[in-house]
Amino acid sequence: MLKGYFTPRTPLGLASAAPPPPWHYSSDIIGVEYQADPKATEALLPPGLSPDPKTNGHAALLFLDWQFTAQNDELLDPARYQYREAFVLIDAVWKDTPVMFCPFIYVDNDAAFARGWAQGFPKRIGSVFQTRTFAAASAAGGPLARGRRLAGSVSAHGARLAEARIELEAPEPDVTKIFNRPTVNVRWFPRLAAGQHDKPAVNELAMSITDNLRIVEMWTGKGEISMPEVAGEEMHMLAPVRTGLGFRCSMSYSVTDLRIL
Repeated sequence: MLKGYFTPRTPLGLASAAPPPPWHYSSDIIGVEYQADPKATEALLPPGLSPDPKTNGHAALLFLDWQFTAQNDELLDPARYQYREAFVLIDAVWKDTPVMFCPFIYVDNDAAFARGWAQGFPKRIGSVFQTRTFAAASAAGGPLARGRRLAGSVSAHGARLAEARIELEAPEPDVTKIFNRPTVNVRWFPRLAAGQHDKPAVNELAMSITDNLRIVEMWTGKGEISMPEVAGEEMHMLAPVRTGLGFRCSMSYSVTDLRIL
């Protein structure tokens, strides 16, 4: 009998791209919230989502340094289950519910790639880096303090797609100032059979469900974003018209379910 939550499925199931849920995540986040062209954000929304008339054009660029585990101490295999990720979220509305939608996301790990596709995140392979913060105080340690500057960057196929820089000003006790909406994605898998290319095997809106969500040590301050035009890419259509808060925080949560809308 073949086993494995993802392919490749094998007699032992050990070669699967990622283990089955529950999935547990911890990360450090650097990001900037900003205003993009409302026409650009609206053009990226899939059927079922509409622009938020109160915040139309609002977006956020995030860089995340992740550690993952499932139920078999996967955190003891950091080569396989640590990864870095960068993505853009844009405001939208599903029925009467304010949500976020992820049109672009890049990751440097195939296990994270597989889990993301299962959830509807349109992940692609990229090279992602960010300033890290360490407990031992040092000029290189990126401590959380007023005036400290942190940065993140994402590249794909050798081209820089986006970078962000933030300058911390003060702790922010109200994490909902940044994170206040659930994320809705599109689970999409096309058919290759002739005559059915426009009839995907899977095409459904899905809302992410995060159990035991914790967001701690949030700092906010000034934010800067660079998002140049790159051949073969389209993230630049979401380049900022106006930047808002930069932020840095740590986050953890678990995933055991997905709500199909």
